[in-house]
Amino acid sequence: MKIALPSKQDRIDDHFGHCEYFTVFTVDLATKKIVSQDTVQSPVGCGCKSDIAETLSNIGVTLMLAGNMGDGAVNVLRRSGIDVLRGCSGDLLAVATKWLDGTLADSGDSCHEHEHGCHS
Repeated sequence: MKIALPSKQDRIDDHFGHCEYFTVFTVDLATKKIVSQDTVQSPVGCGCKSDIAETLSNIGVTLMLAGNMGDGAVNVLRRSGIDVLRGCSGDLLAVATKWLDGTLADSGDSCHEHEHGCHS
């Protein structure tokens, strides 16, 4: 299984649409271990209006562990077969490990601080 995390300086970027890059962990669910780590460059522009959902889906990502994210981005990712868990923060490896341990839950919070057409 592959999980993606919007990243900035090896930490969860609080704003999905403006992250520096995406960290993609390949995990072995049977052993609950991370087996590899890759980086996907963030596209220019708003996350939900870019092709990032398709790009991540095409490489096998099925889960996004994110900080804040608008409803539009959540919908675009879900339509691409990527589940979303919001409310994450901190070190990337620590967040992924907490998810593997089953100690993360979706905050349900959506970002509504800016108006740029993604929140539909």
